[in-house]
Amino acid sequence: MDLTATTADLATAAADVARLLPTRVYDPVLAGLVLRADGGGVELAGSDREHAVRLTRAATVHADGAVVVPARPLADTLRSLEDPQVRLVVEGSRLAVRTSTARFALPLLDLSSHPGIPPLPPAVGVIPARTLTAALAPVSSAASKDDALPMFTGVRMHGAGGRLELIATDRYRMAFASLPWVPTGELDVLAPAVVLAEASRQPDRAADVTVHADADRIALSWAGGSVSTALLAAPFPDDRVRKLLEAVIDSTVVVEADVLAGAVRRAVPYAGPHGSVTIQVDDGELRVRGSDPQSGESEESVKATIDGNRVTKTFQARYLADALRAFSGRRVELRIQDGLRSTVLTSQAGPDGVELTYLVVPLRTVS
Repeated sequence: MDLTATTADLATAAADVARLLPTRVYDPVLAGLVLRADGGGVELAGSDREHAVRLTRAATVHADGAVVVPARPLADTLRSLEDPQVRLVVEGSRLAVRTSTARFALPLLDLSSHPGIPPLPPAVGVIPARTLTAALAPVSSAASKDDALPMFTGVRMHGAGGRLELIATDRYRMAFASLPWVPTGELDVLAPAVVLAEASRQPDRAADVTVHADADRIALSWAGGSVSTALLAAPFPDDRVRKLLEAVIDSTVVVEADVLAGAVRRAVPYAGPHGSVTIQVDDGELRVRGSDPQSGESEESVKATIDGNRVTKTFQARYLADALRAFSGRRVELRIQDGLRSTVLTSQAGPDGVELTYLVVPLRTVS
């Protein structure tokens, strides 16, 4: 194999493949990056049998071929290069990375031992990349990072006619999005949130993304690449979670999301050992408070439109900040419920047609 390509394009693709591969495996081939060069350019791919990614980039191919090399060393090397062009050429048992002034050599791994890239499942729908990212980013942020409860690490994806529904929760917060898509099949799966979020950032925002799924895997594909992953087998508590969307409102607050997010961010140094901030609904404003015996206290007023009772709620600052970030640039409506029932954040659908609802559970306060 022998090829010349634009360094920046190759570096970005190698980094994207490496990011989706495991760092600690018994078989180093599973942490390897497969390079295939032919007349159509160069393909960079990887698979650990659970996740798989395939990206193509333009290249001048001097000799066709395929090799496997350690993914992260290649990505790190390409990222550090300053030359605009780089040449990759097999030299004996090494893949040489050459520029006009330097040479780096990576060991070749056993290509025959690599599991290969599984074929994509059947296509079930098409959606613009910018729309998918706008919905997946906030929804996936509400999923749990704790693998001890796999069902809460996933995003439930359900096709409902011309709308695609996404929902995720870690039991302390929940995000629900409904977005337009063009279905070509049925979809009802629970997919790993981290992989989906990473995959949705890969295509160009102007591209169309095809969703593929069967009983075992889900994949996203676009012109120039694809990412697939195994589905989560754990059942998602869909009925119980959806009931949380049925809010009994005690007070409704409409406020600029970015303004409130800024006040919450400034209160964090005073959030105390539990990282909590208090929101007090008053006449025509919200009071954002932080209090810590060691650091001191803060209070900031934010103008808002209030409809309902005066209430005071305490939240985990990071959960509230994540929720507000999902509505950045828009006015957000906070539907505050009595007691320890969730506060519902929602907004009018944006130009991309994404309807988003975010729930945050308040903290119990000690009188």
